[in-house]
Amino acid sequence: MNGWKNILVTFGFVLSVSLIASALTSMLASYHYSRVQFDLLNTICGEILAQEPETKQMIAAALKEYTRQETDSNAETDILSSLGYRISDLTAPDYRQNILFISTGFLTGILLFILTFLYRNHKEALRIRALADYLEQVNMGKAVILSTSGEDNFAKLEDEIYKTVTYLYQTKDSAVQAKKDFAQNLSNIAHQIKTPITAISLSLQMMKQNSDNRHLEKIEKQLLRITHLEESLLILSRLDAGTLPLQKTETDVFTLLVLAADNLQELLAESGTSIDIPELGEMAVTVDPEWTMEAVMNLMKNCIEHSRGGNIHCSYTQNPLYTEILMWDEGTGFACEDLPRLFERFYRGQNAHEGGIGIGLALSKEIIERQNGTIRAGNMPAGGALFEIRFYCH
Repeated sequence: MNGWKNILVTFGFVLSVSLIASALTSMLASYHYSRVQFDLLNTICGEILAQEPETKQMIAAALKEYTRQETDSNAETDILSSLGYRISDLTAPDYRQNILFISTGFLTGILLFILTFLYRNHKEALRIRALADYLEQVNMGKAVILSTSGEDNFAKLEDEIYKTVTYLYQTKDSAVQAKKDFAQNLSNIAHQIKTPITAISLSLQMMKQNSDNRHLEKIEKQLLRITHLEESLLILSRLDAGTLPLQKTETDVFTLLVLAADNLQELLAESGTSIDIPELGEMAVTVDPEWTMEAVMNLMKNCIEHSRGGNIHCSYTQNPLYTEILMWDEGTGFACEDLPRLFERFYRGQNAHEGGIGIGLALSKEIIERQNGTIRAGNMPAGGALFEIRFYCH
């Protein structure tokens, strides 16, 4: 439809120009014929006056009557015809010249129209070929940025094609990255599962050889590790799929921290670690209490592992933008090379606790970030690991 519309617009433009040119040509031709008639009449009158000077008054009167258009054309006598003259005898040279001029102009107009039409088709063919070559490069994975020229329909088409290609490339990159992440996760899961299974197999062999029940504790420990791994992986998969329900309610920060610490009393007693949670007044955050407490517990576990026998400190503040929770220990802190990767799944730092699977911090990060929050890890100036959590109000 747009192609026919463009042809009609082009035809209308050419027709308008042709009509304007025809009008100008008619004006020029009319002026030319008037001049020819004036010169012819002037020559005839001059010859008559040269032979008969006394006829000057008669010629002036006749011209006056003609210019006032008072002459009765039906009463006029065809003097030239009676004398044997024809129209072609007086206009033959100019007539042929005018026919040649008109023919040349007509042929020139047709030629210009054909050249304009062919040029337009040629330009459209080049644009179409350029788009076809670009799409071919896209299919070969060698496409570059498509630059648009002008604001015609082809420019709009080029812009839409470029947007589509850009989106496809982004989708492709995301799919490739997701595939790499999936393969890496599978490799990590296989490695994590392989370790406890190997330990269980060795313990069973030792039990068969020595009939020693002490290996039952090792088997139980490894089974608990596999169970914890399975639960964490299920939670992460639900977070990735967006199927983990987060029931957000206003939750007091002090209550959240105390409940998380109460669930770790057995681990705290075993390691000889204490947690200091000061009561700093009412401060509420809009989060899911259960899952947020799970995230905080994972952070506390990490602090307990790095400061056995020491103290863990908590602090929290609130401003119009966010609520900040700080948690730090008195241990050696994180290695500098570990800081950029602490929250990666299955990553275990240099000072990681033996038996850990490297998934607790990643799980905490996912839970916090899905509730309009951020988490950052660092080291205290005097030593010790620091976790900084922020829940934003908007």
